[in-house]
Amino acid sequence: MAATDFKDYYAILGVSKTASPEEVKQAFRKLARKYHPDVNPGNKEAEARFKEVNEAYEVLSDSDKRKKYDQFGQYWKQAAEGFPSGGVNVDMSGFDFSQYGSFDDFINELLGRFGAGSTRGGRQSYYRTSSGGPSGFGGFSDFGFQDTGSAGATQDSEAAIALTFSEAFNGVQKHLSLGNEIIDVRIPAGAKAGSRLRVRGKGLVNPYTQQRGDLYLKVELQPHSFFQFEGDNLVCEIPITPDEAVLGASVEVPTPDGTVTVKLPVGVRSGQTLRLRGKGWPQPRNGRSDQLVKVAIIPPKDLSQQEREYYEKIRAIRTYNPRSHLQQIRL
Repeated sequence: MAATDFKDYYAILGVSKTASPEEVKQAFRKLARKYHPDVNPGNKEAEARFKEVNEAYEVLSDSDKRKKYDQFGQYWKQAAEGFPSGGVNVDMSGFDFSQYGSFDDFINELLGRFGAGSTRGGRQSYYRTSSGGPSGFGGFSDFGFQDTGSAGATQDSEAAIALTFSEAFNGVQKHLSLGNEIIDVRIPAGAKAGSRLRVRGKGLVNPYTQQRGDLYLKVELQPHSFFQFEGDNLVCEIPITPDEAVLGASVEVPTPDGTVTVKLPVGVRSGQTLRLRGKGWPQPRNGRSDQLVKVAIIPPKDLSQQEREYYEKIRAIRTYNPRSHLQQIRL
């Protein structure tokens, strides 16, 4: 495997290695909007870039994953081959790269997801045992998961599975590889980050009883460029202009079902939240949660000459002072 398999996530997002979390987030949102499949229907190149941008953000937005990527990422190939004399001097802290056949394998393990599969000892491993099981053999087998079996214990296993917001919202069928076995798993609509889905009889085999445990899939949601979660509700931010805030307006707001028209009240404030009932995430027994629309008043940066003149006229005749109450503030 060539060392060029390394992916420079900083270059993919167009940020420096010293970029702050907020800079990383802003860069991701800009690129996600540009390459989103809804904006580029049928464009395979844009779809590939969208996935690449999501993967880069998934690593760089998490401080622990970013630290490991910065420390090991570009050196995985050299480390796997045992740095030759004169090689790059990097403290690997006992990190074993020989278990990876490619950079993708390293990233799949870092993100704890299925992906294309990681090869260890010529075998593919996709899942690990769930924590809290009974003690037994301990250690890691050559399949890459921890064997915690005992004579009376089941061999339940746990794996992370990454879903897009669309897949989680609508439900999706996934084809997953477990060693030499291919299984079809139906993810129901409304899966959320942290949800655990049980696949009966697809865990490890107890060496004593020869009974097979269950596989638990823990859902991880890939970041979305517009929607986020706030509890059970979806939340988004809508930019509006100063005149829309003062006079009120009707604006178009994306929802999971498509665009809806939302009426802004006169004098709406930046940071104010509007609630779209029943437009949020599918609930197991209660229909849909709500979508919360947070308002952000964005002043224009580039004004035409006429716009500037009108703003100056408004300033000259304005009677409202939002800071008048501050005049009495004292320590």
